[in-house]
Amino acid sequence: MLTIRRLDIDDAGKLIAGARAKAQEIGVPMCIAVTDESGNLIAFERMDGGKITSIILAIDKSFTATGIQKGTDALGEANQPGMAAHGISSTLGGRMVTVAGGLPVTVDGQVVGGIGVSSGSPAQDLKVAQAGVTALCEA
Repeated sequence: MLTIRRLDIDDAGKLIAGARAKAQEIGVPMCIAVTDESGNLIAFERMDGGKITSIILAIDKSFTATGIQKGTDALGEANQPGMAAHGISSTLGGRMVTVAGGLPVTVDGQVVGGIGVSSGSPAQDLKVAQAGVTALCEA
């Protein structure tokens, strides 16, 4: 029998609050998604002004980061033509995202969920996602 650790709704709220605070600080309204250890959505927030195209991107960034247990930016280089993972972004119904903004959330070395952020540049999305993870760790 397995014992599975996962984020709960309170954890998701802390992740979103930390990400939202950073998004407000940098002046970029974001879509922020939090998934559990299996990549299933727990919570989502679209800040006023968050792009409608970023809704699904944020959710899929969180899904991807949880599934690969790395930041989504790790797939960017590997997905280039001629590289080992070229075309991975079209797998799983197109849900695999290869741009920055998705991060796994780990506790004691175990992935317990993920956060995905979209609406800014890849660097801004990553910065905001990291602020969410930091907020959870500091809580």
